[in-house]
Amino acid sequence: MKFKPKDFSRSVTIALNDIQLQTALDRGTTRGVNARIAAMAETTDANALRHQARLAREHALNHLPDLLEQLERNVTVNGGHVLWARDAAELNQIILDLCRKHNVRRVTKGKSMVTEESELNHALEAKGIEVVESDLGEYIIQLADETPSHIVFPMLHKTKEATAQLLHDKLGMPMTDKPEDMTRFVRRVMRQKYLEADMGISGVNFAIAETGTIATVENEGNNRLSTSTPRVYVAVMGIEKVIATWEDYVVLVQLLSRSATGQRLSVYNNLMSGPRREGEPDGPEHFYLVIMDNGRSRILGTEYAESLACIRCGACLNACPVYQNIGGHAYGWVYPGPIGSIVSPLLLGPINAPKLPYASSLCGACQAACPVEIAIPDMLLKLRRDLVQVGDPTAGWRIGMRLWAIAFKSPALYRLGGELAGLATRLLAGRSGKISSLPPPFNAWTKQRDFPAFARQSFRERMRRRRDND
Repeated sequence: MKFKPKDFSRSVTIALNDIQLQTALDRGTTRGVNARIAAMAETTDANALRHQARLAREHALNHLPDLLEQLERNVTVNGGHVLWARDAAELNQIILDLCRKHNVRRVTKGKSMVTEESELNHALEAKGIEVVESDLGEYIIQLADETPSHIVFPMLHKTKEATAQLLHDKLGMPMTDKPEDMTRFVRRVMRQKYLEADMGISGVNFAIAETGTIATVENEGNNRLSTSTPRVYVAVMGIEKVIATWEDYVVLVQLLSRSATGQRLSVYNNLMSGPRREGEPDGPEHFYLVIMDNGRSRILGTEYAESLACIRCGACLNACPVYQNIGGHAYGWVYPGPIGSIVSPLLLGPINAPKLPYASSLCGACQAACPVEIAIPDMLLKLRRDLVQVGDPTAGWRIGMRLWAIAFKSPALYRLGGELAGLATRLLAGRSGKISSLPPPFNAWTKQRDFPAFARQSFRERMRRRRDND
């Protein structure tokens, strides 16, 4: 089932009632949180490292135009080509043009959030080009005709049992409950795909401006095969992925691994500085770097600019109590979780994702987990403010908040309101002391649980009497 950000309330209800999803989320997020905590505890000073990473990302964003120009110059010197896409449609058209230019019929793809934004797979398939996701999780999601539910673990929402059934139904794999057997089976299928591919496409974790080097991080080796085996390689990135120096890369890459998967360093750290050179045995004959804006430049210079510092580690998703209960699909777009509740409204427009900034308890677990110290709760509050200013709340909500403000400014009205509410709840509860069904608009609460009647003596009255007795 496909959702959109505006469907958030409906998709939350579906997610909460999906037993298989709840099982998968509990396993996956708990494992992710524990792995990150253990990996960060191994560092000499985790907070100092995080602060250093934040400074590196701040520097990159503050000097973004200059660094992007430096990156373009150095990629070109290295023999590559840099192409610029203003939006998702332009990105897709650029890659379609490259496919026509190089007579591409088959593509293997590494993980890429930017191509999820642009729905590149659909654009290529519509032109008769075969696209195969090479990341194991992404490949399984592709077989299921679903979208990723997590930035790092795209199939976090699936249990191993459901995955085995899918591989059995789609590819004829013998039934097994062992992930190792499933991985071996898919590996055999994928090997031939790499050999047949005319083009490899991947995302970019970091683009190092000082040398024009593209860095990708992975654990499966699929990106390495996608970039070295096909004759054409296309790297795709958002404008925010550029960093200044190798010193910045050294800090960021180890924090990315520790925060994303709990590893000291990922198994494969690939560095690409252009196409195959004379005398080299492997690598692409043609190398292209496509850099997409798609609304990011609008965020620069605003109070939300630090959201672009995100390194896509997924730590805030694992730590978030909301994500832990509803998963990624409920958010309705490419970027789920706390950071997605900021990025999606900013890129799509707040009115197109009005519920997402409210999908947070503001507990701060996301900021505590973030390797670059992004102030996620602060920005969520600011987005809520913006939504109110553009007139998102319903008329009933606005009237209710105005009445609340009037009552809280008047001690007499506040006291009267409390007494009337207490009387009403006691009448509704009867002898049991519990209300099984509240009238609208409060009935959503009692759909899931009973509501207790208010105490006859309020906390305020009790404290006043206690003070008088003293």
